[in-house]
Amino acid sequence: MEFKLRGEYVALCDLLKLTGIADSGGQGKLMIANGEVTVDGQPESRKTAKIRANQTVRCVGQAVRVMAAEA
Repeated sequence: MEFKLRGEYVALCDLLKLTGIADSGGQGKLMIANGEVTVDGQPESRKTAKIRANQTVRCVGQAVRVMAAEA
């Protein structure tokens, strides 16, 4: 799926919640803490990692491609 940024970046835990992968921010943080999330193929353990345009986040078999907001 694709996610369009509204600003410069989105926090990783917020991205999981906004895309529906996690039911809540708390669940998203737990998924990150449990090592279930990768960013551009690398494990990511920072709950508020800044996810920017052109990055891909994978979690529980789903992939999210972050796209720049259209000007």
